[in-house]
Amino acid sequence: MVGFTAYAGTVNFALLSGVSPEMVALGPDWLDAQNLIESFGSYALIGIVLIVFIETGLLFPFLPGDSLLFTAGMLVAQSYLDFDLWLLCVLLVASAFAGDQVAYFIGKKVGPKLFNKPDSRFFKREHIDKTHAYFEKYGGRTIILARFVPFVRTYAPVAAGTAQMHYRWFVAYNAVGAVLWGAGVTILGYFLGQLTWVAENIELVLVIIVLISLMPMFIEGFQRYRENRAAKAATAAEANDSPAAQADPTDQRITSDSSD
Repeated sequence: MVGFTAYAGTVNFALLSGVSPEMVALGPDWLDAQNLIESFGSYALIGIVLIVFIETGLLFPFLPGDSLLFTAGMLVAQSYLDFDLWLLCVLLVASAFAGDQVAYFIGKKVGPKLFNKPDSRFFKREHIDKTHAYFEKYGGRTIILARFVPFVRTYAPVAAGTAQMHYRWFVAYNAVGAVLWGAGVTILGYFLGQLTWVAENIELVLVIIVLISLMPMFIEGFQRYRENRAAKAATAAEANDSPAAQADPTDQRITSDSSD
């Protein structure tokens, strides 16, 4: 039992409760990274790794990916989680890589049917459309960049499988993205988590992380808004410049009177 507990990871609840006693939840408990980790108890390591796999591989984007990795790294640094950083990073990278592999084959096998599926509680067509927009803009690099964008990271490998992206290239992009995201964000949380200010303001830090991760989506939406406005303005200008719009109403009235 001792060996298994050391592998699964333990949570020092006495210390964890003191991280931020007035912490404001960022939504439902199952969306809050710290509450999730705490709920796993002695299975914290397994739970964290499983959440990453579900978000990236089983088309369930409503999970705290970035904040979960950052919080896990921070809690390891502060000894609230009783396992080594290297073990956490290795398992997270492996889980993120395996998740995208599963999603790729889902897209390859049932992609067309999935993409034509109407909106439901857990599936929104707009997420697929945003993912396609990323592919058009960044190409294969989308697999790497999507790791840092909520929702897009869930559907990007599915879109790659549906588009029959060359598997060798997908594996390469997937591996790079899994390392940069799975290990990178966790290590960032580990080192920043050792700062007193971060530990005392973890709720603010998590809000900032969420906002940063959503920033690409806000920028993309704003760019689309500007493009749509420019397109409408160009259409209106063309309509005003047309011969029919420039015709003199007086000439039309005289022509009409002459015919009478």
